[in-house]
Amino acid sequence: MSKSYAVIDIETTGGRAARDRITEIAILLYDGEQIIDRWESLINPECYIPQGIVELTGITQDMVRDAPKFYEVARKVVEMTENAVFVAHNVRFDYSFICEEFKRLGFTYTRKQLCTVRLSRQAFPGLPSYSLGKLAASLGVPVENRHRAMGDAQATASILDLILQKDDNREEAQLMINLGLKESRLPQNFSLEKIHQLPESCGVYYFHAENGDVVYVGKSINIRKRIAEHFADRTSKASRLQQLVHDVTYEPTGSELVALLLESHEIKRLNPQVNRAQRQRSYPYVIHSWTNEQGYLCFAMDRMSLKERKGLQIVSEYAQQNHARNHLHSIRERFGLCAHLCGESKTNKACFFYHLRQCQGACIGAEPAESYNARAAEAQQLLSTVFDDDFYVLDIGRDPGELSVILVERGLYRGFGYLAKEEFTGSISEVRDAVRCFPGNPETNRIIHRYINQNKVLGVAPLKPALQE
Repeated sequence: MSKSYAVIDIETTGGRAARDRITEIAILLYDGEQIIDRWESLINPECYIPQGIVELTGITQDMVRDAPKFYEVARKVVEMTENAVFVAHNVRFDYSFICEEFKRLGFTYTRKQLCTVRLSRQAFPGLPSYSLGKLAASLGVPVENRHRAMGDAQATASILDLILQKDDNREEAQLMINLGLKESRLPQNFSLEKIHQLPESCGVYYFHAENGDVVYVGKSINIRKRIAEHFADRTSKASRLQQLVHDVTYEPTGSELVALLLESHEIKRLNPQVNRAQRQRSYPYVIHSWTNEQGYLCFAMDRMSLKERKGLQIVSEYAQQNHARNHLHSIRERFGLCAHLCGESKTNKACFFYHLRQCQGACIGAEPAESYNARAAEAQQLLSTVFDDDFYVLDIGRDPGELSVILVERGLYRGFGYLAKEEFTGSISEVRDAVRCFPGNPETNRIIHRYINQNKVLGVAPLKPALQE
């Protein structure tokens, strides 16, 4: 019989694939009717197993000391799961760990996936819990050696067998395996296999028309999943893509920040017909700041030419008036700033928001300038799309041995590139040699500002004057 499902369970040193390691793995091959092969092994994680994990799994440091390391069983994992659907209870957890182990070895591991937690919710609605132990108890499935790989894999396989006994559940399982896609929803030249062959990594993707023209550019931390979502949607945009798209290409970036910057550039360069946002090339609307006679930091939004901006403290620039106004409005609300001092009101009385107790009275001198300006300075930092300092950002690369680097000089984004992690010394000349030049603009500055304020990157380093050329 041909194998269809590889039911997998792993035990690990913790809950984060990028940091923690596998200590045990079990694989059961199930053909839709019975188990046709099985394999299990302890794995030497090459690191310390926390005491709490030892107590949960019973797997000790002594037990794994002479066990094979993952690279020694990697071929076995590939061979047993080849042409099979990767099945696990909470598949994201097990799959991410195995992908990460292969990534450390310099390989990309990719399989179709099926989660028995999600499938069980569809097949057996209304149960009190869908954790493996409680679900098995509810269904009368015996579990031996709970929190050991083979015991949990056998319980998962038994649950899968119960689910697939009904034809409706088989159809639901197939839909989940295909990322919610039906063949009929795909463009004419697409197939489900073509979707499954796409990478699950971060990057930028391009939809092409039959003549090769790019009709849409997007970015995602999981290219395969995002492209599947486009065609699974039932929106007017999805229908248009279904009609227009003939092929897809992609560029892996590793870093999500790089993907955002590359996407912005490519939309402006290619002007794809389905993309609406990020096409603008001019930014006539500005938010600028100044300190008034009473010592309060003030903001205003205006349309200005480049000549009119000279001598002003420009905080940020926008392509559309409503974007500028809405951004200033949201920042005013977030920091409790005064509507008068943000250009939203021009009366000489207390602002409307003072009466709502959303303004502390800077408009009538009730709040000292010192305390008000502390909040206004924070707001200005978030509003800003102008860089006062030169620096570079380090982030993850396209593989474990690589770093991505984003360069900012003279107030603007200058481009990105990649460096060999072990060879990088921190020299600015190395950064400049690695960077591909891209045009900077207020939008790319805003992307960088927002990303490094809201997400973790590997590092942000200043360009010291002594190092600048």
